[in-house]
Amino acid sequence: MIAVDTNILVYAHRAESPFHARAVELLDQLAASGMPWGTVWQCVHEFASVVTHPRIYRPPSTVDQCLSEIRNWLACPTFRCIAEGPTHWATLERVPGEGRIHGPQVHDARIAAVCIAHGVSELWSMDRDFSRFPSLKVVNPLLDLAPRRRDHTSGPR
Repeated sequence: MIAVDTNILVYAHRAESPFHARAVELLDQLAASGMPWGTVWQCVHEFASVVTHPRIYRPPSTVDQCLSEIRNWLACPTFRCIAEGPTHWATLERVPGEGRIHGPQVHDARIAAVCIAHGVSELWSMDRDFSRFPSLKVVNPLLDLAPRRRDHTSGPR
């Protein structure tokens, strides 16, 4: 199963995102693949919080637009929302030590632990913080579109 992080879900939803078209294309490919894909319930909640937030987007998505997007995901026969289960504590207990996390990074550790416990093969995210968790393969499918940092000491690339 491929799990999709909040940031890619937001980019697919918000048309003004520079990653919008590619994020929509990727989610459409997942939906058409016949393979299981989805997200962590925590990411669904975070998605709703971000897209409806008036300090992040002007205008923000309405609650109806947000819920409609989530209903579209849930209507896909291969889409799964995953959450904490009986093995969550054992996994979560191990993950923070692997990633040496603290404070706000616990949020990412929780997502990573849910993915690991559910056997997620890849987490698609633009958030580099997930690289702290060696038990979870993280892929940035939008990398080719991300602005490149330029190292001014090495000349043109």
